[in-house]
Amino acid sequence: MRRARGGEWVPEGIDRDPSVSVVIPARNESEYIGETLESLAAADTERLEEVLVVDGDSTDDTAAIARERGATVLSQSGRGIADARNRGATMATGSWLAFLDADTVVHPSYVPTMLAFVERSGLAAASCYCRITGPVRARVMQTTINRLFPRLDRPVLPGFNTFVHREAFDAADGFPDVPNEDTAFSRRLAAEFPTGYCPVTLVESSGRRIASDGLTGTLYHYVRLDVGRVCAAR
Repeated sequence: MRRARGGEWVPEGIDRDPSVSVVIPARNESEYIGETLESLAAADTERLEEVLVVDGDSTDDTAAIARERGATVLSQSGRGIADARNRGATMATGSWLAFLDADTVVHPSYVPTMLAFVERSGLAAASCYCRITGPVRARVMQTTINRLFPRLDRPVLPGFNTFVHREAFDAADGFPDVPNEDTAFSRRLAAEFPTGYCPVTLVESSGRRIASDGLTGTLYHYVRLDVGRVCAAR
């Protein structure tokens, strides 16, 4: 499935013509998803194969907006964000999978920059620096992601911005159906494959949870989920 080359990871099949499928889980995201899809439409690349929006039974105009902007809309087969991401990955045709959230806007150079970074660094998966919009306290979360996550032995790749090769994704069995599924997926992936962070800010994500719950409430939410996930695994 993979082989080492000078300590780096390369896919089993030589990726002479890499393509990227973007997967976006969405449920009642009509307020945000249009801007996200517009940013992808402005992408400066021919490597973007497709944009798949996995609709979680929205009751607003999410699916209609996605179709209007050229995305392929898939109906979610199960429940939860892990199921939505995995559903999109199953239907994707690209050799690389880019998982974004419906409120994440990308720089026009996102796809070519990430492709160049993983190829140059010999990585099977990566994220990149981000900007979190919203209240000033959102900057603390932004700094945590940009400065702490890349330094971890097994870097956390946030679900709103994960770029992973199809072979590695399949080998890791996709996102597990557990709390903090992106953290669990990142750790499982990094146990077998090299992962890392591109030190360029290429995405901007909404700080809406921080705006509604506050920084302490948001951090508590994710820590509680992660502790619960670890305890349940024992």
